[in-house]
Amino acid sequence: MSLPLPAERLPPPWRDENQAVAALRAQLSGLLDWSAVREQCTPWVQGVRGHPGPPWALESLLHEFPLNTQEGLGLMRLAEALLRVPDTDTALALTADQLKGGASKVLSGPSAPVEQGLVASLTHRVLDLGKALLPPVDHSPQGWLQRLGAPTVVAATVRAVQLLGQQFVLGQDIGEALARARRMQSAKPAQRLCFSFDMLGEGARTWADADRYHHAYRHALEQLAQADGRPPRDHPGPAHPGDGLSIKLSALHPRLEIAHVHDVLAHLIPRLADLCELAAQSDLQLTLDAEESWRLELQFVVLDRLLGHLSALGREDPRLAAWQGLGLAIQAYQHRALPSIDEAVRLARAHGRRLTVRLVKGAYWDGELKRAQELGLPGFPVYTHKAHTDLSYLACAHRLLTHHQDVLPQFATHNAATVAAVMQLARRAGVAADRLEWQRLHGMGEATWREILASSPAGAGGATSAMALRVYAPVGSHKDLLAYLVRRLLENGANASFVHQLADPLVPLEQLLMSPLLVVPHTGSTDLVAVTPPRLLYGQARPNPWGRDIHHGPHRDALAAAWAAARSRSAEAPATASVAEIDPTMARLQAGLADWEARGSARCQALESVASRLEQELDSWAADLVLESGKCWSDAISEVRETIDYARYYAQHARDWLQPRPMPGPTGERNEWRLRARGVWVCIAPWNFPLAIFGGQVMAALAMGNTVAAKPAEQTPRIARRFTQALQDAGVPHDALSCLCGDGATIGSALVRHPLCAGVAFTGSVATGLALQRMLSERSQAHPHPIVPLIAETGGLNALIADSTALPEQLLDSVLGSAFGSAGQRCSALRLLCVHTAVADAFEHLLAGALRTLVVGDPAQWQTDVGPVIDERARERLAAHLDALASDAERDGSGVHLIGRAEAPAPTVARAWPFVVPSAWTLPRVSALTDEHFGPVLHVVRWGPGCEADSLDALIDQINATGFGLTLGVHTRIDARAEYVARRARVGNVYVNRGITGAVVGSQPFGGQGLSGTGPKAGGPLYLPRFATEQVVCTNTAAAGGNAALLTNPLTR
Repeated sequence: MSLPLPAERLPPPWRDENQAVAALRAQLSGLLDWSAVREQCTPWVQGVRGHPGPPWALESLLHEFPLNTQEGLGLMRLAEALLRVPDTDTALALTADQLKGGASKVLSGPSAPVEQGLVASLTHRVLDLGKALLPPVDHSPQGWLQRLGAPTVVAATVRAVQLLGQQFVLGQDIGEALARARRMQSAKPAQRLCFSFDMLGEGARTWADADRYHHAYRHALEQLAQADGRPPRDHPGPAHPGDGLSIKLSALHPRLEIAHVHDVLAHLIPRLADLCELAAQSDLQLTLDAEESWRLELQFVVLDRLLGHLSALGREDPRLAAWQGLGLAIQAYQHRALPSIDEAVRLARAHGRRLTVRLVKGAYWDGELKRAQELGLPGFPVYTHKAHTDLSYLACAHRLLTHHQDVLPQFATHNAATVAAVMQLARRAGVAADRLEWQRLHGMGEATWREILASSPAGAGGATSAMALRVYAPVGSHKDLLAYLVRRLLENGANASFVHQLADPLVPLEQLLMSPLLVVPHTGSTDLVAVTPPRLLYGQARPNPWGRDIHHGPHRDALAAAWAAARSRSAEAPATASVAEIDPTMARLQAGLADWEARGSARCQALESVASRLEQELDSWAADLVLESGKCWSDAISEVRETIDYARYYAQHARDWLQPRPMPGPTGERNEWRLRARGVWVCIAPWNFPLAIFGGQVMAALAMGNTVAAKPAEQTPRIARRFTQALQDAGVPHDALSCLCGDGATIGSALVRHPLCAGVAFTGSVATGLALQRMLSERSQAHPHPIVPLIAETGGLNALIADSTALPEQLLDSVLGSAFGSAGQRCSALRLLCVHTAVADAFEHLLAGALRTLVVGDPAQWQTDVGPVIDERARERLAAHLDALASDAERDGSGVHLIGRAEAPAPTVARAWPFVVPSAWTLPRVSALTDEHFGPVLHVVRWGPGCEADSLDALIDQINATGFGLTLGVHTRIDARAEYVARRARVGNVYVNRGITGAVVGSQPFGGQGLSGTGPKAGGPLYLPRFATEQVVCTNTAAAGGNAALLTNPLTR
């Protein structure tokens, strides 16, 4: 049966939350008697509170160490990072950072008596002493007692965190986990207990990762099939085929993105079919775990294709044809949860195979919110209130129960009220208890489910319970536990979570068991959105520009249409200006100065008007950027949004600066401070941001009342001319703005040397910036011209420092985006990666594999990660540098070698564009890199014991010694270390645990120091005043014969 793509059936990811909640309430209206729900689950809650779980259970830990306290955050940070740190010095620094930073309660909780076990024993006997023994985090001298005691404390802390991790991981490998699972089943024979094993780890970043995960999944299924003592099949109905395995599609393919759909299907379907055949032979379940919302369409495309492939294979394999263990997880917090269930039902019917559906609350909530805000999306793809997610969960449960013949509902929850409500919905739908399955996480909710199962009728007399409970059981090493554990802590550590409130005896039952149908969040208005919507991220006065999500089909369609239109427009280049035009142009701009300055706030309105136009025409402007500058789509979209941001930010701030400010003075005198325009500004913009930097410079100068002679880069004149016309259409007079295209040596120099030039704003190379400085100086020396300001941003040798606490996958994502995004053609791009020697080998191996997943090619293609460099001359300069690196690598002892490179583009594509294939090279020392190489070339040095930079201080000294100071990244989990680096580094922007590119207007004002620029920072609070002069007007208000204000004041008479 032929089906349209799921993307054509699924609604958009975003929905108005108020409308969505109203629809959910309407769907559930009349279906639930909440008083009966409360009556049923009250004994369960009372039983849990009367007999709580063990102290290591997650609910107990969250009660003891709430995440809104320093202690709770310390617990999370130690659990997340400590176990992966291989060197004692860094482990010591991390432990000291957390214990000295107020998190000592994590390891010495007051309510944990020593007899509760080894963890508590360690905390009381070792770690309290350890707090005193640990060295200070401010690099002050250590005493002999500190040096002696610190390693012991670190070892004890590591062991304590390992023991903590063991409470949430069933085993470090599938054999250990399976043995422990069988012991749990034997200990509770009355429960219909089964397991879904999950092989822990982050999503694949390399093909080697994907191969390793596939092998691990295969091995786990083989072990499950061979295991002895499988649970008896007392209830052999279709609901419970025994144990199973949860797999992540993103673990089996490093580029699980809709843009790579053909490659994804080619690689995933054979692997998934292989796993399904193994599972079918032993009647095991295989569940496709949930992913982020932007992958949802692709997940259903894969599932659809997989089901069709299994149907074909089933013609030769009766066991596979009869197998009903394949399923998926659906996240109730997504606005598309209900449509996802409908899609699963459609696929089950279309392919004649009953699917399992695990209903969960959701695991990526904070990431979903941040992504929507950053990209300027129409809304959030998830509910922002816990009560709304609870409502969605119940509506989804009802939908699943309605279609229980097509899908097997599996309800994963630790919320007692949710369990009671779903039971009531099941009875109303006529679904027997033994036709349902319930699930909990290992290490969580055990006390709650103990009470629930004990109260079930079939279990009261000791017989096997009618309720089937599956335990979601993570399997993996301690280092793989980290991301999983932190996600669980974040999910359940919120004050509003049921798990958190259940463990708090101060929360009354009425509040804990309140119906989500009645909960109205206290937001102070009728708006039910709990988190700042993307559009209002910067407030009502400055809307966050609308963006595009290239994973969303309609957005791609609009961009594709704009691309076709851009290609059909005239390709004729704008006319090049001549030197003869400079004098009349500057004279015209000088003549227009008084009128433009007098317009006041109308200037701000013009900027806001052009911002609205760009927002409405975003697809068209992005297409022009792809066409003229070779940007990939995501970069082009970001640049248009940045330009809109500049327009609104400068308009907003100019209004404030334009207001005269009273100054103090004696009676009878009025003093007023104001900013005035300087005159005609010359703005010289680069080709790498032909819209955002060009537009930002021009709009800042215009906003402060200046007129502007704008000189765009020779390579990108069309986009500059189009933007100039847009400003003029928005109300900027021709006498206030002129765009002069031409080469920098001729047109740029003539503009800067012109007597009417009142200021220069420049972004480009250090050499050109210094040349402009000399021109201005020579001009002032040769003639009595005023000294004019130069605002220059001149690039940098931007470094990123990573210590051994950094999460490798997070570091890798930052490195790839910062070094190779925009083909490395950003002023802020990463040039020098400094990795601690303890983790350098492993990270270089990871980086080499990740480079091979990058797609180099036509920037107009969705799947392209790295497009061309700007022109052939740029390619030749980079090729010369790469040749020099290759030559050095051939010399023994040079310390230079190739870490890895991306695959070259296809020959037909390579001939059409000037490509430089991304690559990474080791260098022996920081000083080996002396110049900025503007392209996708990353240099890697090691630091730490045995290296030339044997300490963090030495490394920072070497980075500062380059003379550049634009951006710097730090990847560390040691808070004090990040702050220390920020204090010592002489750079404009410091980024911690993220990439170093993509500065946001008004949030990360951009600009450097030293060889990287003069300041002030673009998109910052001090930028606009640099385009103005100060004026004070002092008026003697008593000049006409007395101070009238004083004489008429009744208090002074």
